[in-house]
Amino acid sequence: MSERTAEPLKTVLLRRGEVHSPADPFATAMVVEAGQVAWVGSEGAADAFADGVDEVVDLDGALVTPAFTDAHVHTTATGLALTGLDLSGAPTLEAALARVRDFAAARPADRVLLGHGWDAARWPGGRPPTRAELDEATGGRPLYLSRIDVHSAVVTTALLDLVPGLRPADGPLTADDHHAVRAAALAAVTPAQRAEAQRAALAHAASLGIGTVHECGGPRISSEDDFTDLLRLAAELPGPRVVGYWAEAGDGVARARELGALGAAGDLFVDGALGSHTACLHERYADAGHTGTAYLDADAVAAHVVACTEAGLQAGFHAIGDAAVTTVVDGVRAAAEKTGLARVRAARHRVEHAEMLTPETVAAFAELGLIASVQPAFDALWGGEDGMYARRLGADRARTLNPFAALLRAGVPLAFGSDSPVTPLDPWGTVRAAAFHHTPEHRVSVRAAFTAHTRGGWRAVGRDDAGVLVPGAPADYAVWRTGDLVVQAPDDRVARWSTDPRSGTPGLPDLTPGRDLPVCLRTVVGGRTVFVRPGE
Repeated sequence: MSERTAEPLKTVLLRRGEVHSPADPFATAMVVEAGQVAWVGSEGAADAFADGVDEVVDLDGALVTPAFTDAHVHTTATGLALTGLDLSGAPTLEAALARVRDFAAARPADRVLLGHGWDAARWPGGRPPTRAELDEATGGRPLYLSRIDVHSAVVTTALLDLVPGLRPADGPLTADDHHAVRAAALAAVTPAQRAEAQRAALAHAASLGIGTVHECGGPRISSEDDFTDLLRLAAELPGPRVVGYWAEAGDGVARARELGALGAAGDLFVDGALGSHTACLHERYADAGHTGTAYLDADAVAAHVVACTEAGLQAGFHAIGDAAVTTVVDGVRAAAEKTGLARVRAARHRVEHAEMLTPETVAAFAELGLIASVQPAFDALWGGEDGMYARRLGADRARTLNPFAALLRAGVPLAFGSDSPVTPLDPWGTVRAAAFHHTPEHRVSVRAAFTAHTRGGWRAVGRDDAGVLVPGAPADYAVWRTGDLVVQAPDDRVARWSTDPRSGTPGLPDLTPGRDLPVCLRTVVGGRTVFVRPGE
């Protein structure tokens, strides 16, 4: 975890607002001292602190909450999407090709053109661009365009020329072919481009009230230089904290330690993604004659978990399909038989995405102490009767995906994230997506979703004392302009909300679809302001 630079810390009194704190559900003021929350309480009691602080912030009715933690981010790729070619909004193949032409013309000095976010399933005709179309649009330059799920890509002939011996058939590249072209594309990114992208991503996160991101790096995702440069940049600049995970099997424990990672975890691929037909399933895809791709078996999972547990590090795996999740469960259970269940549970090993769960695998997560690092925006984007999940799996299987309520009922810790740039950094939108899941029985309360996106991310890195505004906790918080606050009990359904202040429960914004989401006015990390909205 990166440390903030040693600039002087102020003692700050925030008053005349709404402070979301379990220490005092009616709190309207807060004192921050030495990078920690020192006190929360009422406006009347705040007068006693006014003369002993360095700064007084008049909240003018704004809401103060813990800063969000995004538990799954690819920071450089996020920044490259922000500063580069974003095809997520392209409505047609023709529009996507036009954006490629314009981007190529605007970036004549780039050694490789990078783009992200196309989704042919949402275009009329449903087909991706051909290699010949991309060659023409770029004027024959190297181009890498990742699909929205980042598990397949289309490329130009000039990029294939950078990978000796690789001459795949036309069409999206998956599995090892995709890993090879991605590595070649990222290797052509200059250090200056990478630093620009990382700065852009962290600044954007701060502007959204995100105080911590979990960087999910690895040899099949980025590079060692990318990973270490990001950790160094985050330590030197004011901005969100960065917790690094390095996903590598074999000697992954040693590499994670050498690179400064918290664990040999993150996107250690057990399978791929549903959109690219590479998530590993027990039964065939509804729209393809196969069951996807398996990258690791249960023995490999067990070996990695044993190595990490004995080294005192977190292990973690990317697993989306039901067969992949079963592989993880079987492997972790085998590791527990060797090292002891208590040690495995204490390590808080992680599973990223975990979309296709069954009652048996949910129970196994609880038994083994696994943390579910999940992305509610996936359901918002791909769920529903007509969504990508239904096309890939059929409506019945699609309705079982992302069962957040079942995980919570079983006692499985949830940590919410975006998998940005797969889905955008959008913390309140993530909370809304969990509370208004396409499948009603998978919905959780706004309070539970908010906790998973704040305190849940801290618990996922072994910190139980953070992600909440109570005395002694890190002063990571955000200030929001929002509408009326509402109260919802943890086991209530979304429609059963109350504005009754007698509940004694801190309120949260009304996230009913169609209502405006809160706007971040200020983000503070470790007592240091890292973002202030212009004009505030």
